[in-house]
Amino acid sequence: MSKTIMVVDDSKSVRAVIGTTLKMGGYNTITAEDGKDALAKLGQKETGNIDLFITDVNMPNMDGPTFIQELKKLPNYAKTPVCILTTESEQGKLEADMAALKDAWITKPVQPAHVLNVVGELLSD
Repeated sequence: MSKTIMVVDDSKSVRAVIGTTLKMGGYNTITAEDGKDALAKLGQKETGNIDLFITDVNMPNMDGPTFIQELKKLPNYAKTPVCILTTESEQGKLEADMAALKDAWITKPVQPAHVLNVVGELLSD
């Protein structure tokens, strides 16, 4: 059975590129526009179980760090891996602050092969 990944980013084009990349890699994807939208979708029955989250840092309504903190409060997702999607400059600035919140980084601009490598490592059994 395919693993399901939720991509949380306020950029429609970033969601499209990552979603297409993941689908080509054999993964199911669900997208959300920000952390608030993602949490709302987790409450819907049709969403099912998410195996990995890829989230942007800077988003309106609820940013990435706040989303991750709220996500980790949910018993079903407390141990689900989270990958941060960010720019190089954000990564350096946020790495120490977010060390406990993330399992991996993907930097923008997104490189499809790198996305699939990171996802494969995080979801390997």
